[in-house]
Amino acid sequence: HVQLVESGGGSVQAGGSLRLSCAASGYTYSSFCMSWFRQAPGQEREGVAAVDKEGFTSYADSVKGRFTVSRDVANNVLYLEMKDLKSEDSAMYYCAADWTRAVFFANVPDFAFSGPGTQVTVS
Repeated sequence: HVQLVESGGGSVQAGGSLRLSCAASGYTYSSFCMSWFRQAPGQEREGVAAVDKEGFTSYADSVKGRFTVSRDVANNVLYLEMKDLKSEDSAMYYCAADWTRAVFFANVPDFAFSGPGTQVTVS
């Protein structure tokens, strides 16, 4: 039974930083490609960052150079370090897992598993 729980969201001023965490249980990170996606009210899901089973990372163009995805395989924790935050980064952020990294690149990604989300608000 795969469970993902995000934490670390909050309210920050533009230019600030946040680090999101995702604790996983029921499986190991080496079994899945892990991603972060976000969804703002009235908008479609948007893949933000991903790390595949081999550790290769991918990012949406809108966050390249500002966001960094990483994982602690030993402890089953996924991170998203966010810097230079902008108002357009405001959204609910979700941790997700899927068997293939191809899902991340879909226009509207539909992951096999995701957590309840954590809110990020940039003002």
